[in-house]
Amino acid sequence: MLENYAFTHVRDEHNISSFFERTNGSISKYILQRKVIIMKRTTIIATALFLLGISLISTQAGADDAPPNYSGDFLTRSTITGDWGGTRNELAVKGVTFDMSLTQVEQGVVGGGKDSHWDYGGRGNVTVNVDTQKLGWWPGGFANLEVESNYSRGVNGNTGALMAVNSNQIYPVSNGGNNFNISQLYFAQFLSYYAGLFAGKVDTTSGDANEFAHGKGDIQFMNIALALNPVTFLITPISTLSAGVIILPTKDPDQAVVTLQVLQTNGNAKNSGFSSLHSDQLTFAEEARVRTDFFDLTGHQLLGAEYSNKTFTSLDQNLRFTIFNSDTTLAQQDNSWNVYYNFDQYLYEPNKGSGKGFGVFGRFGVSDGNPNPIKYFYSLGFGGKGVIPGRPNDRFGLGYYYMEVSNANLEIRILRNNLTVPSFLRNEFGYEAYYDIAVTPWMLLSPDLQVIRGAQKNVITLNPPSRQGVDTAIVLGARLQLLF
Repeated sequence: MLENYAFTHVRDEHNISSFFERTNGSISKYILQRKVIIMKRTTIIATALFLLGISLISTQAGADDAPPNYSGDFLTRSTITGDWGGTRNELAVKGVTFDMSLTQVEQGVVGGGKDSHWDYGGRGNVTVNVDTQKLGWWPGGFANLEVESNYSRGVNGNTGALMAVNSNQIYPVSNGGNNFNISQLYFAQFLSYYAGLFAGKVDTTSGDANEFAHGKGDIQFMNIALALNPVTFLITPISTLSAGVIILPTKDPDQAVVTLQVLQTNGNAKNSGFSSLHSDQLTFAEEARVRTDFFDLTGHQLLGAEYSNKTFTSLDQNLRFTIFNSDTTLAQQDNSWNVYYNFDQYLYEPNKGSGKGFGVFGRFGVSDGNPNPIKYFYSLGFGGKGVIPGRPNDRFGLGYYYMEVSNANLEIRILRNNLTVPSFLRNEFGYEAYYDIAVTPWMLLSPDLQVIRGAQKNVITLNPPSRQGVDTAIVLGARLQLLF
């Protein structure tokens, strides 16, 4: 499950094909001519990593071969810091780009939920992409580094919902408090028009791509349930070690991409993951995304499946407690799986392929239901960009999600009396509406409204003993994104 700017860059058909056209389509011929022994070793190592296991990832393809242009006056250029006296543009021509952003969120639970108050927090992101061919080294090679940090806290724990209403506060780790981590560091090597290999530490949130509902909450929807499919969360860490293959069936990444990937099931952004890499804690992910042109309008269809061989704690437990002796061994559940699907379809597209217009989207997912607490999921919505004349960079969206939650089934025996613990979770659903106002190309200001009926039924306190129901939460917020 890998889809981000770096992989869009990696799958750029023009970057890949330009070399093969100049060398009659043969990487090996180029290697023999140049006698680059290091390239041979790199390919062997990458292939060995791929043979460790495969799984599927998705893509959003079709980057322009032209490098980005950071020049311009302060109010019209793409970033605050501009072209760095021309150096940034020169590096981009050579295949080295730096993307930096800061997203700040002020958000509050103004009704219902568990606790009504406001919180401020933010997330910074630095991404570096390297194209080895443009840099003058060897063809088909791409590297990506992503560093993230979030600070302060959000209101995710105050709504009673399982789904975060502010995704920014869970990347790279949830409410970590002024953390600084490497979320992604990988290398990819294309071997032909049609296939490439990759290995390293990957940011899996770039999978499950959708034109109108995707990302980390810095643009488009802030609620994670409208950005990704939550049936994947149990066995797909945010940041983890991975190796896999990218397949371009038509050699055009804008038409179809199939990705196969094996991941470390228990990875995280705080460490490299090598010390806890085990053969019985792997996730095998498969994802394919194809472009459609229904009614001569751009759309996409995506299908993915995942399986993990890890042993999890079962949601069904029979715990036997006595006053003098207790057996608290928790039942285990072997393996977990999920299948997910999403689509996006433009309904109005004045200039095909421009990313401007509006359309609909949807996601659907199913899992084993145990150990995965999310058994079924779907979301539907409407979104667009650049619809208002004179506002080409404004975005908007309205979405709804629903998920069926698997309650833990606990049976406790105290002496001779059996007690079944009542369910403490319920099915969850929510709505979100946002509007991204492009104050300048490098500044987006977004008012946001969410109405969430969370999965948590009650808040229980011990001192004094009480049980209080959790009502539907109304969440207001404002987001400010700055591009540097």
